[in-house]
Amino acid sequence: MAGSRTSLSQMALLELKDLHVALEDGTEIVKGVDLSVNTDEVHAVMGPNGSGKSTLAYALMGHPAYEITSGQILFEGEDLTEMEADERAQRGLFLAFQYPHAVPGVTVTSFLRSAINAIRKAKNGGEDDPIPIPEFRKELLAEMDRLKVSRDLASRYLNQGFSGGEKKRVEILQMAMLKPRIAILDETDSGLDIDALRVVAGGVKELVGSEMGALVITHYQRILDYITPDFVHVFLDGRIVEEGGPELAHKLEAEGYERYEVKA
Repeated sequence: MAGSRTSLSQMALLELKDLHVALEDGTEIVKGVDLSVNTDEVHAVMGPNGSGKSTLAYALMGHPAYEITSGQILFEGEDLTEMEADERAQRGLFLAFQYPHAVPGVTVTSFLRSAINAIRKAKNGGEDDPIPIPEFRKELLAEMDRLKVSRDLASRYLNQGFSGGEKKRVEILQMAMLKPRIAILDETDSGLDIDALRVVAGGVKELVGSEMGALVITHYQRILDYITPDFVHVFLDGRIVEEGGPELAHKLEAEGYERYEVKA
């Protein structure tokens, strides 16, 4: 399958097979996508605004406003297509939002510990297996320092009153703490200054490896200056219209998407 280093005898960690996604009113947005992503791979999905990139991200994570009308999402060979968002997260999928929502009344610390414990419970056959508080605290503070997230944010309500940069850093902090197998980043670069972008991109880059792969969804090449993709997929009108290596991202930056729009 295009965009995978695996041989045909090996199944990729995440596989999309002829995926079609529609809105609740039946409008088709994603129109047949085939994509394979493994650990230790960075895939960039690049396209203009309105091309369906974010719809693809939300559909992968199981957002109820988007219906998978045909095709499959396979994760380690298991069909996730009918699963709820929390079940997908427990399997190892993670979505960093373009516009993270505030959660009044729930601190960053409480949110992260609850999320980690939910995953641990799912992996322990439904039996509670809470992370010891000293272990959690030690890991949280280490990751906050590494990602340059102010320790003050740990006791504040999730994303409430946070700057754009703080919200995005906390998204990557969640990723670092939850340790997903595949992380989907939906335009994580939007609204970030260069310093914040460098920190966020650096955090993603450090986490991608033998235990994690990433699907980076973006309009611009900017974030890819800091995270070099292994594969670039050009997304237009709900479809992948071209695939290549990192050089394709530079070509898009120089030439734009107009030549694809003529074909579409």
